[in-house]
Amino acid sequence: MTKPDPVPTHLAALKSTPTTELKAQWRELFETEPPAFNRRYLESRLAYRIQELVYGGLKPETVRRLETLGEQLDGGNITLRRIRADLKPITGTKLIREWQGVEHTVTVLADGYEWQGRPYRSLSAVARAITGTRWNGWIFFGLKSRRGA
Repeated sequence: MTKPDPVPTHLAALKSTPTTELKAQWRELFETEPPAFNRRYLESRLAYRIQELVYGGLKPETVRRLETLGEQLDGGNITLRRIRADLKPITGTKLIREWQGVEHTVTVLADGYEWQGRPYRSLSAVARAITGTRWNGWIFFGLKSRRGA
């Protein structure tokens, strides 16, 4: 008779494990201090690591292929790699904001933003150019509310 696989039970138990214990498991499985991220991050990374140790990790060819695809997307630029693509509007998007009776249009670029034919690295820089004061660009253009909702 075959033994039941303990991994699914172990993974399910992560949801009810106290955070201090999750951090202890992190130290044991990764041999480093746990990062200061939220609990969901710890759970997901621990779940992956547990499965990786029991079933094996990605094949070297898969890792190489993923690295190649990643470099095709960001050209090997580590700074671009750290930008959360899921938060930034899609390249080519037009952001429109009326300020003191004047309509301003900003175009989202792959590596920043463009307003009045001039490139900017951040929306906050565009908002400052428009208003003359410091603004959170995401709030100024209505991409994020003041309450973070």
